[in-house]
Amino acid sequence: MASVFDSIRRTGFRRGPSRLLAGICGGIAAQLRVNVWIVRLVMLVLFALPVVGWGLYLVVWALTPNQSGSIPLERWLGRR
Repeated sequence: MASVFDSIRRTGFRRGPSRLLAGICGGIAAQLRVNVWIVRLVMLVLFALPVVGWGLYLVVWALTPNQSGSIPLERWLGRR
């Protein structure tokens, strides 16, 4: 399981420093090099679709490292 989390870290994707909620939109915007408000607008549209928007956001949040490299799901499983 540790190799899965290490693989996620090696992608270089992190939750962004410009955060409103969990930093997912900021991280996506930084990775794609687009304005963070464009990504936030797309996420708001996706939130209209309950399973897709909220479910996808929660999964991405649980698996995305923050700026220090800590992954929430890994912490919950007691790995770090």
